[in-house]
Amino acid sequence: KTHDAQKTASTLMGTEVPLNDRCCGEAGTFAVSRPDIASQVRFRKEEEYNKGLEELTGEPTAEKGKVKMLTSCPACLQGLSRYEDDTGVEADYIVIEMANHLLGDGWQEQFIERAQAGGIEKVLL
Repeated sequence: KTHDAQKTASTLMGTEVPLNDRCCGEAGTFAVSRPDIASQVRFRKEEEYNKGLEELTGEPTAEKGKVKMLTSCPACLQGLSRYEDDTGVEADYIVIEMANHLLGDGWQEQFIERAQAGGIEKVLL
């Protein structure tokens, strides 16, 4: 959270990555405690989401696997995943996308193998 997410994603992808503003309405117990407000927040996010997708692709839906929405928030990942069936846009963590680009295919399996074969010396959170 010390770096500008839009700049980081743009550098990672090698092209300008547009910012899609608005809260997804999933934060903590927000959707449970105030579903009336959370529904309105989700509605505004969906409008912004669709507008951004149209600007990016020129289409109301994306071809599967061609557009991703990146986040660092677990609640947002859950909320953004709700749009995938309607839009074709996959939601994922920005750190996963970075690892895919920097470490290549199979990095998850290699990580698990290394962890099981002696563990990990240092972990940073």
